[in-house]
Amino acid sequence: MNKRVREILDFYRSENPGVLTNLARMLNHGRLAGTGMFVILPVDQGFEHGPARSFAPNPPAYDPRYHFALACEAGCNAYAAPLGFLEAGVADFAGEIPLILKLNNHDLLLNEHDPAPAVTASVKDALRLGCGAVGFTIYPVYEQLREIAEEAKARGLAVVVWSYPRGSGISHEGETALDVVAYAAQIAAQLGANIVKVKLPSAHLEQPEAQKAYEANHVPLEPLAARVRHVVQSCFDGRRIVIFSGGAKEDDATLLDEVRAIRQGGGFGSIIGRNTFQRPRAQALELLRQVMAIYAS
Repeated sequence: MNKRVREILDFYRSENPGVLTNLARMLNHGRLAGTGMFVILPVDQGFEHGPARSFAPNPPAYDPRYHFALACEAGCNAYAAPLGFLEAGVADFAGEIPLILKLNNHDLLLNEHDPAPAVTASVKDALRLGCGAVGFTIYPVYEQLREIAEEAKARGLAVVVWSYPRGSGISHEGETALDVVAYAAQIAAQLGANIVKVKLPSAHLEQPEAQKAYEANHVPLEPLAARVRHVVQSCFDGRRIVIFSGGAKEDDATLLDEVRAIRQGGGFGSIIGRNTFQRPRAQALELLRQVMAIYAS
């Protein structure tokens, strides 16, 4: 284990050896092994957005095994998915890549102003499937997270929190506002997340009182790398792993510019789903190769 990995694990000295071991497995796996950087493949979009919206652009992606193979061949640090997708492919890829079981999900069949995710899997499921971590989304409604995180860590599993502000109390633009994303990241860290997943922040400021603080203290809003740096700073001054979502599919140049900004801003990497599995396999692998090359530089 190299110096950088030990340095990151030192951020989590209060955790038990099981959690530290599973964090180390992700840090030491794939093309970015030992760099302290992450590229994780998440495939919860079939549940969250629906199958056609998620997989029709690249029909082989309807098969859960496709994503295991993509994550393994690309050299990702880990693969994250809901219960059904992991159960459908884990036997064919046992031990080949660290797994993250998403324990809650939200669907779009019910029109609602405030997201109401349901718990769709358990810590016992994660252990049964050989996972090294569990994932949980907060909006930031988080009443269930504390109990689940406590159980997961007691069993030696790391906790990854998707912290996505959303609902009737926030504007659509505010979902990615810098002050809101930084606040969401802080909440996830305060709730005990080992890895915090947030969206890339825009230069918009949503909360009037926060805007006053940003202006008075000259917190930079540009460029993107500066916003990334602020979000990382908001997670205990960089003492928690913060990774950024890839979002909806976009062109290669835009995505790679965002990756460079994450690297320059001190982020720990990306969790990229639709921008990979909605491309043909060869294109996805090449894009991931370029992403990892930037993070490894």
